[in-house]
Amino acid sequence: MMTDDALIIDQRFGLGARAAATTPSNSVSQALLDEFGRYQALPPLWQQYQQTLPSIEQEMQEMRMINQAGSPEDKLQLRRQMRNEARDNYTEAVQVRAQVAQQTDTPFVERLVHFWSNHFAISAQKSQVTQLAGLFELQAIRPFVLGTFKDMLFAVEKHPAMLIYLDQQQSRGPQSEAVQRQMRRQPDKKSGLNENLAREILELHTLGVRSGYSQQDVTEFARALTGWTVPGPKLTGETDARYPGFVFNERVHEPDVRQLLGKTYAQPGVQQAEAILTDLAAAPATATHVATKLACHFAGDQPPPTLINRLRDTYLQTGGQLPALYRVLMEAPECRVPTPVKFKTPWEWLISSVRALDIDLSHVRVSQVMTQLGQPIWKPGSPAGYDDVAESWLASNALLRRVEYAQRLASLTKLSMPPAVLANTVLRGRLSQETLQQVSRAESAHTGFALLLVSPEFLRR
Repeated sequence: MMTDDALIIDQRFGLGARAAATTPSNSVSQALLDEFGRYQALPPLWQQYQQTLPSIEQEMQEMRMINQAGSPEDKLQLRRQMRNEARDNYTEAVQVRAQVAQQTDTPFVERLVHFWSNHFAISAQKSQVTQLAGLFELQAIRPFVLGTFKDMLFAVEKHPAMLIYLDQQQSRGPQSEAVQRQMRRQPDKKSGLNENLAREILELHTLGVRSGYSQQDVTEFARALTGWTVPGPKLTGETDARYPGFVFNERVHEPDVRQLLGKTYAQPGVQQAEAILTDLAAAPATATHVATKLACHFAGDQPPPTLINRLRDTYLQTGGQLPALYRVLMEAPECRVPTPVKFKTPWEWLISSVRALDIDLSHVRVSQVMTQLGQPIWKPGSPAGYDDVAESWLASNALLRRVEYAQRLASLTKLSMPPAVLANTVLRGRLSQETLQQVSRAESAHTGFALLLVSPEFLRR
C-alpha cells in the first residue's frame, strides 16, 4: 500500500493512527470493507455501561415516586437525586464513547456512528434527555450504521430521547378522544398539537430545507405523529419490542385521513406516520440531503457535485443501503486526494490525539474536556447538530484551547519514542520540514508531543 493510502485510511476515513500503527497490506477499499465484518454494535464497554442503567419503565417508576412523595421537601430531594444520577450516567456514557473510539479496530465505522449521531442530533442539555443520551446512540444509531437509512430513521424517531427532546410526548390531536374529553371537563385548559418532531424530520433528518414541503405538510405530519410517545406514570398503550421505550397512545392520536406532499395516507393509528416515514426515507430529496452531508464529511466543506450525484443515485438504486454509500465514498477519487480536505472538529482532534499518544483515558474526564474545547458531547445548540465545516472551529480562542490542552495531554503520555518518530508514524511521513524541525528541536519530549498535536498537519484530516 502507498503511504498516501495509509494516511487516507487513518485520517480521512478513520479516527487517527496509533503510535504502533502498521501499514495495511490491502487496498484502501478492502481495508475499510474488512471493518464491516469486525464491527461490534455492542462492544464490551458499551455492554457494561448498559447493564448499569435502569430501564425506561424503571425511570417512569421513579417519576411516579416523585409525584407520590408526601411533602414538597421530599419531592425536591427525589428530583435532586434523579438529576445527579442522570448527570453521572451522562458522564459515564461520554467516557465509554471516547474509550471505544480510542481502542477500536474499526475506526471508519465508529466515525460513521459519530456522523449519524450528529445527523440525528438530540441534546442532553434538556434534563429529561440527559439520562438517555448515551442510550440513544447505543440503541438507535450503533445497531443500524451498516443497515438501511429507513431502519435507522425508524429507530431514531421512536426512541424516547428523540421523542422527549422534541416534545412529541406533549402533542395531542385536537380531535382526539383525550382532548375532546378534556375540553368537556376543563374547557379553559390548553392542550394540542406540537409540530417540533414533524418539522425536524422533514427539515433536518430526511428531505432537507427548501426541498418543497410546506407548512401544511408539517402540520399534517404532526397530526399523523400524535400518539407517538413514551411510557408515563399513568400511561399504557401499544408498545413495540423492536423499539424500547416507545408507546403508541391511541387516545391522543388525531383521527382522519392525511394529505402530505401530494399523497393520501388513510392508515389507522401508528401505521399512518410509519407510512409517511417510509415514503420520506425513499424520497429523492432525502437521497440528495444524505448524499450532500456524507460528501461534505469525507470530501471537503464544498464537496464536488459529481460525488454528491453518485451518492444520491446509489441511495435511490439500493433503497438507502448505507454500506453501498460507504463503498462509493471509499472508491471516490474526490475522497482520496493526498492533501487534507477537512479541519478536525474538537471531538475528532481529541480522539486522534489520545490514539496517537496512547493515553490512559481513566485520567481524562472526557465530558469536561469536550466542554472546554467547545463541543460538549450530545449537547449541540440546536436539533441541526454540530457544524461540519472548518469556519465553525477555527476561531482563535478555540485554537488556543487546543494548544493549552495539547500540553496537558502530552504530559499524560508514557510513550518513550522521540516525538519526531511518533510524528512520522501517525502522519505517515507527511510532515512539512518546518513542523519536523519544531517537533525535533523541542526542549522536552512532552513539548515535542504537544507541538505535534497542534501542527497544521495534525489539525486536519
